[in-house]
Amino acid sequence: MEALLPIIIQIITGVLGGQAVGAVLQQVAMSQLTKIISGAVGGVAGGTALGSLLGGAAGADPATSGALGGLLGNAVGGAGGGAILTGIVGAIMKAMNK
Repeated sequence: MEALLPIIIQIITGVLGGQAVGAVLQQVAMSQLTKIISGAVGGVAGGTALGSLLGGAAGADPATSGALGGLLGNAVGGAGGGAILTGIVGAIMKAMNK
């Protein structure tokens, strides 16, 4: 369970970040499934990248990785990664619709 908790947090916060960007980019015809998938994938990528930069990898023990490298780092990285990837997917879909 300790190895899955950071990934679950990254997915959830990534979806939330993707939904936030999707709400801002309403002019882009993105389906709900597209926002969820891009947010989840971006959340895992962003959370893993930020977690490794701060010293706590995705499966690291939160007790030994510090506060930012632990669950908070996974949450911030997940939200940011989900928002960024959803924004990129939205921009590509908008360009394809022209």
